Amino acid sequence: MTITGYCVVCKEKQIPMKDAEMTKTSRGGYMAKGICTKCNKTKMCAMMSKDNAEKAMADGEAKKAF
Repeated sequence: MTITGYCVVCKEKQIPMKDAEMTKTSRGGYMAKGICTKCNKTKMCAMMSKDNAEKAMADGEAKKAF
């Protein structure tokens, strides 16, 4: 499972993230933050469920940042 998100510069959905970090929101949700692989400059984020977030961290796709 690759972590994907929306890039506001490219205006495209489902773009894979580079250097993804998993953070927790103040309300307890999980959010992946990374850099767009297409333009290599835009920070992007994606909300994730607890199951998907833990799976991404276990697979090594995202670092734990909380």
